[in-house]
Order: sequence, then C-alpha cells, then structure tokens
Amino acid sequence: MANPTLFASATSRTPRADAVNEAGGRAYALPAKHALAQLAATGTFNQTFYVSGGEQLDRVRDLAKQVDDRFLARLAVYARERGFLKDMPAALLTVLSTRDAALTHRVFPRVVDNGRMLRTVFQMVRSGQFGRRGLSSSLKRAFAEWINAASPSKLLSASVGGNPSLRDVMRMARPRPASEERRALYGFLTDKPYAETALPDSVRALLKFRRAKSDAEQAALVAATGARWDLLADAALGPRTWAKIAAEMGPQALRMNLNTLMRHGVLKTASDARRVAERLRDADAVRRSRQMPFQYFAAYKAASDVPDAVRQALHAAAETACESVPEFPGPVVIGVDVSGSMSMPVTGYRGAGTTKVRCVDAAAVFAAAVLRKNPDSVVIPFDHRAHEASVDPGDTLLSVADRLAAFGGGATDCSLPIRAAVERFPRRRFAGVVLVSDNESWVDTRGAASMTPGYLRAMFGASAPNGFARGATGVMAAWREFVKHQLRIGGESANPKLVCIDIQPGRTTQAPERPDVLNVGGFSDAVFAVTAAFLRGDSGRFVREVEATEL
Repeated sequence: MANPTLFASATSRTPRADAVNEAGGRAYALPAKHALAQLAATGTFNQTFYVSGGEQLDRVRDLAKQVDDRFLARLAVYARERGFLKDMPAALLTVLSTRDAALTHRVFPRVVDNGRMLRTVFQMVRSGQFGRRGLSSSLKRAFAEWINAASPSKLLSASVGGNPSLRDVMRMARPRPASEERRALYGFLTDKPYAETALPDSVRALLKFRRAKSDAEQAALVAATGARWDLLADAALGPRTWAKIAAEMGPQALRMNLNTLMRHGVLKTASDARRVAERLRDADAVRRSRQMPFQYFAAYKAASDVPDAVRQALHAAAETACESVPEFPGPVVIGVDVSGSMSMPVTGYRGAGTTKVRCVDAAAVFAAAVLRKNPDSVVIPFDHRAHEASVDPGDTLLSVADRLAAFGGGATDCSLPIRAAVERFPRRRFAGVVLVSDNESWVDTRGAASMTPGYLRAMFGASAPNGFARGATGVMAAWREFVKHQLRIGGESANPKLVCIDIQPGRTTQAPERPDVLNVGGFSDAVFAVTAAFLRGDSGRFVREVEATEL
C-alpha cells in the first residue's frame, strides 16, 4: 500500500496548513474578503499583543485592493451597524471615497451616524493614508449634506472633542445655511460672528447655563439645555448641577461615568444611588443604546466603590444586553482562551484612552452569555493547559465572566478544549465546539515541532503536545478526533460544528472554512446570530452575512 499519510481519503485527512500566524504557529490563510471582514469586525488601529496599529493599516489598504467596491461599501455599513465599531468603518468609507463616489454618498449617512464618526472620517481623509489629503468636491458635498441635515442638538454633540474639531470640518466642507437661525448656529460652531437672538433655543439655553453664577441657578437650567452632559460638565459649579446632569445622561454615559459621578457627590445618598440604578437597569434604554455585555463588565470591574444598588443594576443591565443571545440546537463546548496574549486590552493600547477590558474579559463574557441561554453547555478555559472551571449557570453573567477571566496567563494551545471535551465527557453529545480566542495558537504546532519531548514534558506536564497530524494545525487534528468520537456515540445523526470566534485583528485561522467549520470575527451580538445559524445548519457564513447587507 502507498504511504497512508500522503494518500489518505479526502474526507478523513486533515488539511495541510498553508500559513504561519503571528505567534509562529501553523495556521491557514483567510481569503481576502474574509480577512478584511475579520479586520473590520475586530481592528481598532491600536497596538495589540501581536499586531501594531500601522500593520493593521497596511493590511486594510492591501486587502481593500483585493475586494470589489460593493463589498467594501457593505462591509463599512456592517462594521458600523452590526459590529458597532468606529475607526474601521471610517477607514473603509475613506477607501471607498477614492473609488466610487456614488456608493460613498449612498452609505455615508449610515456609517457616519454621529458627530464623532464625522470627525473620524475627516481625520482619515486629511491624514493622506488613503490616497488623498483633502476633500474632493464629492466628499465636500457629502460632509456638507450631513451637516445641513443634522439637528442643532446633533451638531452641538458633534462639537465635543477636537483634533479635528467640528469647526475644522465645517471650515473645509463649507455648508451653506438655509436660514438665519442656521447661519447663526454655524457662526457659533465655527467661532465666527453671529446674532445671538437668531440662535436656536437649545443653544441660547446652553449659553445661559454657562453664564450662570451659582450652583442652584445652573441646576435649574440643565434640563432646558437638552445638551450632552459633557457640554455642561466643564462649567458645572456644584453637586446640585451634577445631580441634574446625571438625571439627563443616557444609559451609556451613565455606565461610563459612574466614578465621575461619585467624585462629584451624586451617589452619596441612598435616594440618588437608587435613581441612578433605576436608569442603569432600564431594559428599554439598554436595548436602544446597543451596548455590548462586555462594556457592562468593564463598568462592573472599574466601579468598585459605587453603592450596591448601582452594582446590582449593572448585573441586571448586562443580563438585558444578552437577551439577543439565541438558543443553540444543543449543548456546545465553549473554549475560552485565557493565555497571556489575551491579557491585552480588547481594543488595543491607545494611551490614556486604553480600555480596562481585556481580550480575556470579552471572551469570558461571551462564554457566560452563551451559557446563560444554553445551560447544558460546558466551559473549558485554556492556555497551555485545559483548566477545570466550576460554573453555576444560575450565577449572574458578570459573576460567571469574572470567575472565568481569572484563569491562566500561559502559552496558547487552541486544540486543548476540543481534546479535553472528549476525555472529560466521553458519553456526552454536543452540537459543536465554540472557540473564543485571538487564534494565535502555537504550542500545538511550533512547539511540538521545535522543542524536544523532554522539554515539552517539563514545561507542560501531562498536557505536552504530541501526536498531531503532519502539516495540520493542532485544532484540526483534535477536531477530526472529536468528530469521530461524536459519530461513535451518536451515530450518523451526529453532525457537530466548529466555530472559531476571533476577537483580535488577524489574517489567519486555526481551522479553514469548510462545511463543518465557521470563522467569524468580533464581539457584538451579530456574532451570536451567525454562530447560532451555523450550528442549526443554516449554512450562515460571516462573509455571506456581510454580503447580505442592504445598500
């Protein structure tokens, strides 16, 4: 007989790896559309454990050349509306503006849905990183149309922040005012002469607030301004005003500024704390704000000194944020990567603005959310060992996530939860395996190939990698054995699926796309929907989801 390793049947052999990941392990290269979609759903142009912001920028520019304009437009909209990201959709829109003016105008208001996005796109255009340093006549028209259509309150909100400022944008776009009120508003926003009596009521109310002489006088004026809290904060004179500002904050601003409110005395009394807690846990407001569960986890971890009522409200809000998590067709194995690289901020290092939420926190929240709707599932945290996790599905989502995120910190072997599931649950049937990771596995491939068996045993003990298929990743070798085991105990009806969820920008995967394998990127509720559809056999695919976006 011929060499069985080389000439195994196509259905039984594991695919040979064709790439090397950032950690030096064997991997599979993603096609251009998929690689760009992964970047769009996870990238932030900030330094991550393996990839710098500059490298992400180079990859976006390179991959964008390999996809068509309509896919680029759809991906920009998807990344903003479904992925809830900021910088990547702005970058994709900027690239599109150099290629198709008509498509750019069509998707501009959907990607640029607030003032921050407007200033971000302007910053990227002016940087020259995407082929131009100024606004073309077509882009000027797009910016001007956005400004002319925005309400006074939306423009006031857009004026918060600088470098570039809204004034910079307006001076370049040159929107034409359609009325005296609009002319006065544009003058106010660009530091040009204006008639104060012609200003919109909301702007005159803001000016009156800023000119107030006492805390009590200001507090009485807060509600009338209708302005964003950060337009009022710099001029706030005391605790009464801050209490009124808190009452006007939206749920996202409340969540992000609990420590600020503590410093200004807003949560000192039980009644104040109760009012803030009621607004935080308001289910309808949480759904409208589109906040992700891991953002509540960040607030929960950061606001350690807030009253218990507020902390309990964060638990309740996180549960509401997970309502959209679907039920899977059966229990799954959830592998949570707790290796050292997962200790990086989930949106990368960005100086003083770096989030306290780590990749492992986002992965743990995802696992806890899946477990909430699928309590028969099992969670296996892993680094270079498969850890034992005692998880009570009845615990609050944030408590479960906190417990899972406390594991690990070692090297990365993404095959471990798959192998551990077979060893620990030899008679259990699973609908599949869901791996939440940065996909930078190396112990099962680079380690096995380059380290001596003695060194591996000394470093990893009984979990030392061995016996992996020649040329394949450890994940695919372990997956082949997992499928065989499920077929043995479940018969022909067994049809397990593998889902690899990548929460960091990368261009490789540990398992290539095929009928029983799905790769998806990001950490929004869109990931839950794609995963559930795939496990149900609906053949949902990440790129297909992007391509289904209406233009």
